[in-house]
Amino acid sequence: MRRHVLLAAAVMAALTAVPVVTYAQGRGNDPEAQAKKEQEDAAKRKKRQEEWGDNQAPLPQLRNAGPCPFVKSLYDAARYVEFKENREASANVAYSGEIQGISAGCQYKDDKPIEVTMEVLFELGKGPQATGRQKTYRYWVAVTDRNRAVLAKQSFDLPITFPEGQDRVYTTQKIGQIVIPRAGVATSGSNFEVLVGFDVTPQMAAFNRDGKRFRLNVGQTASNTPNP
Repeated sequence: MRRHVLLAAAVMAALTAVPVVTYAQGRGNDPEAQAKKEQEDAAKRKKRQEEWGDNQAPLPQLRNAGPCPFVKSLYDAARYVEFKENREASANVAYSGEIQGISAGCQYKDDKPIEVTMEVLFELGKGPQATGRQKTYRYWVAVTDRNRAVLAKQSFDLPITFPEGQDRVYTTQKIGQIVIPRAGVATSGSNFEVLVGFDVTPQMAAFNRDGKRFRLNVGQTASNTPNP
């Protein structure tokens, strides 16, 4: 809609600029000739306004019928910190993970379902209590009715191999064709949320909720207290 308004404004500005230039150039000429010229210009303006005033140039069709669903990580499940014997200390961390970023797009029109595609960036860490260089994390994607009921949820495995001598890995997971049915054409993507999170234990969720955290390279630290 904004582009339509700007286009119409540009057309009208071009039309109204014509008589100003003509009037400036015509000063000092014969008054009758000037009046005739102004009448001709006015007729031309009227004709152009009739031809263009209500007919805007065609613009590309909008990709969507409305806004996309809001996509985010769930705070309580955005980080994964696995402790040996459930003792919260940096020296007891086995594996850790964090959702670093999410990019998403959607497509829908008429009364068709909303199709969402996503890319999720994970940062994964291996701590001093890790039992090996391989770890399979598990995360989920859920569609909710905007801060209310969960409409659908699906879990995914994320197998990771840490290179020899490295305690941190970044990986991007592409998730396509999340289909959200709509009740009708008036139901827009703003009615839904798409949430992403790790499968965490109640203790992990409480750890995240309290704002506690360790750096992912916890194997290099000796502190026994989490960073605030």
